[in-house]
Amino acid sequence: MALAAQGFADPRPAVEPTRRHLTRVLSRVQVLQLDSVNVAVRAHYMPLFSRLGPYLPSLVDDAAWAHSARRPRLLVEYWAHMASLMPVTDWPLFQWRMRGYEKRWWDNTQRFTRDSPGLIEDLLAAVKELGPVSAGRLEEELGTSPRHPRAAGGWWNRSDVKHACEYLFAVGQLTTGARVGFERRYDLPERVLPPEVLAAPPVSDSDATRALVLRAAVAHGIATEPDLRDYYRLKPEHSRAAVADLVDAGLLVPVTVAGWRHQAYRHAEARLPRKVDGRALLCPFDPLIWERARTERIFNFHYRIEIYVPEPKRIHGYYVFPFLLDGALVARVDLKSDRATGTLRVQSAFAEPGVPTPRVAAELAAELRTMATWLNLTAIAVTPRGDLAAPLAAALR
Repeated sequence: MALAAQGFADPRPAVEPTRRHLTRVLSRVQVLQLDSVNVAVRAHYMPLFSRLGPYLPSLVDDAAWAHSARRPRLLVEYWAHMASLMPVTDWPLFQWRMRGYEKRWWDNTQRFTRDSPGLIEDLLAAVKELGPVSAGRLEEELGTSPRHPRAAGGWWNRSDVKHACEYLFAVGQLTTGARVGFERRYDLPERVLPPEVLAAPPVSDSDATRALVLRAAVAHGIATEPDLRDYYRLKPEHSRAAVADLVDAGLLVPVTVAGWRHQAYRHAEARLPRKVDGRALLCPFDPLIWERARTERIFNFHYRIEIYVPEPKRIHGYYVFPFLLDGALVARVDLKSDRATGTLRVQSAFAEPGVPTPRVAAELAAELRTMATWLNLTAIAVTPRGDLAAPLAAALR
């Protein structure tokens, strides 16, 4: 049920994926997480590949950072799970979070007012004139003027201009109009969001939370309340109240899952496929495996991101992709795109206990070939680290 909810029970399209396929995946996963790590592939591109196979990255770029009458913008950036791409229609559901950031950063806005009077107003005026525009360009425009001198130190040793951009993004007065080389270009929401979204009536905090929990339930299929809460990083008391309301409305069905410590809930329309076939590599920020305790509970697969672990203490590697095969997580590989040499580097490969190694190696080799082609890499190199490395290298040969 969890795999079907995330789109893994759907066959990959036999033709080049289109916006229709993108929309179908988004109706399952709801959001795509953004992350700055680019060691293999950007996090927001990989979940589409995992579910659709090879596609043009411009499919996501156009949906998120371009607009035309024929192809309206589908996605907007905000703090949904973490920094994420979400449907533009979900913008009103996060007004409560925007208000929360405004209260949380009150002291900093007071500092802006005291130390750089007029900064916020001048910054919004500059974005209106120059947007979409990077924080660096805004810093050049405002940070060297006598009225707004560059700040030494401050949050993370960044200028007040950059911090003001982050604040205005968090409270919904700025959003991302475009990205160039993954650098965010700020713009005004009224130039990014459709007029009907901006004109939508205010959504109460409780209604917004219920809507988000219901979206999380669609993405999970079956889940505990903490699972549902984590998908949009909701407060426990708000999430629990929303779950109770959704149960009363018949949209969530309480169920018991053997071995689960918490009460489980099934979305009333969740699919239960007879089986799930196929294979997929999952990036560390794939929504199927966001919640590590849930991943272990469902798949008996212990997974942690080791990016911030010192290299000598890493167990499996820096940027490790779990490998999904016929409904089970059967292996993991540490991947790196060596763009200078056109090589997809498998820096380690580990099989899960008890899996049929020859078949896992053959299927993984096939998926790595598909991924390398998608990334315009012409070779695959396997480092002899991990119990699956030798079988995988042999299968690739």
